[in-house]
Amino acid sequence: MRLLNFIGGQWSEPVNGQYHNDYNPATGEVLVEVPRSSREDVNRAVAAAKEAFQSWRLVPAPKRGEILFRVGQLLMERKSELAKKMTQEMGKVLLEAEGDVQEGIDMAFYMAGEGRRSFGYTTPSELPNKFAMAVRDPIGVAAIITPWNFPMAIPTWKIFPALVAGNTVVFKPASETPQLAYELVKILEEAGVPAGVVNLVFGSGSEVGETLISHPDVALISFTGSNETGRHVAQVAGSQLKRVSLELGGKNAIIVLDDADLDLAIDGIIWSAFGTTGQRCTACSRLIVQEGIYDVLRERLKDRIAKLSLGSGLDSKTDVGPLINRQAVEKVHKYVQIGQDEGAHLEIGGDVPHDSGLSAGNFYLPTLFTDVTIEMRIAQEEIFGPVLSMIKVKTLEEAIQVNNKVTYGLSSSIFTRNVNAAFQAIRDLATGIVYINAGTIGAEIHLPFGGTRGTGNGHREAGTAALDFFSEWKAVYVDYSGKLQRAQIDD
Repeated sequence: MRLLNFIGGQWSEPVNGQYHNDYNPATGEVLVEVPRSSREDVNRAVAAAKEAFQSWRLVPAPKRGEILFRVGQLLMERKSELAKKMTQEMGKVLLEAEGDVQEGIDMAFYMAGEGRRSFGYTTPSELPNKFAMAVRDPIGVAAIITPWNFPMAIPTWKIFPALVAGNTVVFKPASETPQLAYELVKILEEAGVPAGVVNLVFGSGSEVGETLISHPDVALISFTGSNETGRHVAQVAGSQLKRVSLELGGKNAIIVLDDADLDLAIDGIIWSAFGTTGQRCTACSRLIVQEGIYDVLRERLKDRIAKLSLGSGLDSKTDVGPLINRQAVEKVHKYVQIGQDEGAHLEIGGDVPHDSGLSAGNFYLPTLFTDVTIEMRIAQEEIFGPVLSMIKVKTLEEAIQVNNKVTYGLSSSIFTRNVNAAFQAIRDLATGIVYINAGTIGAEIHLPFGGTRGTGNGHREAGTAALDFFSEWKAVYVDYSGKLQRAQIDD
């Protein structure tokens, strides 16, 4: 099968006629051929989006929301089919793939409702016979650039609020997960999104992404990816005063205090560290443990990790699927070697599996390091794989200090039965998301999603906060006094 771009309401081949293969990371088999688009394709897509904006912004927001409601219905009907394609293309186990699609469904219905709730506000004027209010305006063409690890959830987090706010979209998905982008845009078309409002261009970051972020007719950019690329996006877009939302890396930690429910904590740790094979920006890669339970927790974790089953995500017995590609395997293994060189103790894992049945895929054994100190690279840098580092602390205050002593600030978690400790953690953990007695993953779409410090540039996705990025505030004054009134001027 050969995928096509979607530009101005038409499915079309790339101008240069070039394609590349999309692979199943569990088996290495070719799934589809994907356009390797050029600048010319991007220019056509931006032009189509710019033209469509003039009519789309005038469609009443409730009507825009109704289209998204239909999108949600279609996603519900095709959830199983989409999840299976996601597992084949990205590798995550089927249960998680279904959850990924469910996030898209939830976001469609939520943002459909925002079509009737895109509230502004009124406020008293300081002058008589004068009315004052603020309303939201759409901005223009939005470039949506998404990663491969959540190929349905993250695009919907960005595209749906952009559309309900009245913007048009040029969507560049990750090269590793084109099929889910293709299916999503087909559903948007089927639901009634007008021609040019959503455009899909496959291709590389160096060609398609670079053209998008520097294009003079792109008004705003929503990007999720690495910190290195995020800095580049900010520099290029900033020189043109574009609005930019960056959702970047994480180095998330779970704190376990001596009084924690260990059965619950271990469940949360395993799910957060090894779910999606550690390939989540919210994955737990640091485990900060109070010294009184450190040894017990280490042994129980080793036992649980040893029982995790690797394999294809389509197999219901699989706990941990493959990494996305061979480069990811090499990166994870490099960090394992760095950890050992730094003096951390490798408790379990630390290698590719030697099972011949897994040799064709990009698998890596779930890995646990102990005796990790805060200065080590494995405790500071994002690995994006199934590697967990245990750090011993004496007190809650030390645990919070260790949590905050990284360049990232996305998600954190604490397991404790002490309500005072829980509320101290809520106050002092310097992350955009905090969980009490749960892991670091599992954000819900009606709350703002995003982090502090190196995790992004302060914008939030999901919830009503997403509309703040995808809309402009316009202040409106209506003077019905029949005479010139001068605000702030003494009579």
